[in-house]
Amino acid sequence: MSNRDDEFYGRDGRRPSRRDDRYRDDRRPVRDSRDSGRRPAGRYDDYEDRPVRRRAYDERDDYGSSRRSASGAGASASRGARRGGSGKKKNNKALILLIAEVLVAAILVVVAYNVFIKMGATKVGKVNLDEEAISRSISENVAGNQQMKGYTNIALFGVDSRKEELSKASRSDTIIIASINNSTGDIKLCSVYRDNYFNIGGGNYTKCNAAYAKGGPDQAIKMLNSNLDMDITDFITIGFRGLTDVVDALGGVEIDVTEDEIPHINSYGGTMAQELKLEYKPIESAGRQTLNGLQATAYCRVRYTKGDDFRRAERQRTVLMACIEKAKGMDYSKLEKVANDVFNETYTSFDLTEIFALLKNVANYNVADNNGFPEESMRKTGTIGKKGSCVVASDLESNVKWLHEFLFNESDYEVSPTVKEYSDKIKADTSPYLN
Repeated sequence: MSNRDDEFYGRDGRRPSRRDDRYRDDRRPVRDSRDSGRRPAGRYDDYEDRPVRRRAYDERDDYGSSRRSASGAGASASRGARRGGSGKKKNNKALILLIAEVLVAAILVVVAYNVFIKMGATKVGKVNLDEEAISRSISENVAGNQQMKGYTNIALFGVDSRKEELSKASRSDTIIIASINNSTGDIKLCSVYRDNYFNIGGGNYTKCNAAYAKGGPDQAIKMLNSNLDMDITDFITIGFRGLTDVVDALGGVEIDVTEDEIPHINSYGGTMAQELKLEYKPIESAGRQTLNGLQATAYCRVRYTKGDDFRRAERQRTVLMACIEKAKGMDYSKLEKVANDVFNETYTSFDLTEIFALLKNVANYNVADNNGFPEESMRKTGTIGKKGSCVVASDLESNVKWLHEFLFNESDYEVSPTVKEYSDKIKADTSPYLN
């Protein structure tokens, strides 16, 4: 397939029209006279396998002149110091909380112990990030921010990949920031819409999901830190097969399915069943019901109903929260089986020490709120030249202030010079197409 930037192409390979209403809540699915207004069933595929454009860029210039220095106080400050002096290794409670809640015990101590210690294996989805480069993407504003020191922030990536390789070469279909209040145990989830027009590195402004494809989790994390004034240093990535197996290992999840979602869920589910060589049981009726792994994964991918891609991001958070609730009601031995089923299908920066005590406090944590970035009243959508259909923060600076209030209850946050610079650039790039 030719190398193209637009995310979605029709099932027959034809490029869709470049309309700016892709995200409008009042847009209806493509009609088919044989199906009473529903989009005809068929092969649904958001990202076809295609070569990824790569460009060389100077790591030193990725995120502007206001980045932190790699030497001196900036380099000497550990990740733990940014959270009030306790090192990453000492912040196990927050790390345990996030993994247990969001990945529902997908990475568990028992299987980790068996793989690392008993079997002597060295490659089970653990990756060492370039901590110095990531540190440079965290602004001085954030490094010294007292309000943020009480929180642990993790990037969650879902890649549209049927391959075992989750490190890069796939655009991140799902990007979620999970923020944990270390004192209360509350978690907030914020989807970063994959079509956000961001600086993904080296002054390259395009859809933010391209960062993962170009530079794996390292570049994707740096992109989030620099555009949103975050201090993320850890991540978890999971693919189609991993999510399917997590849900199946949990015994399915409870989801309220609407009538207009059914044909799309079944279309995606049928396609994935062929690709993953699994059986698929079609959903036959609307209402609250238990979805198996394929059905839940297909549900996460639906974007042809009212709300389009914004609604799809909401569905992804819905499934995560359903998994959390299911995991909280399970005993240790059952969660142990979850880990055995899915451990090798995740890719993460967490090490064995952080994984070891994973399940001790699963029942004590709660997802307090969830939302998406940019905030609904402060976003626009449209075709931005050759970049294709994008989500644009009408004012990045205002949206970043909103994000800090949402995640950290910080109503008077002042954004970094880097965010101000990016905000001006985004306005300049997109205004001719949106006004």
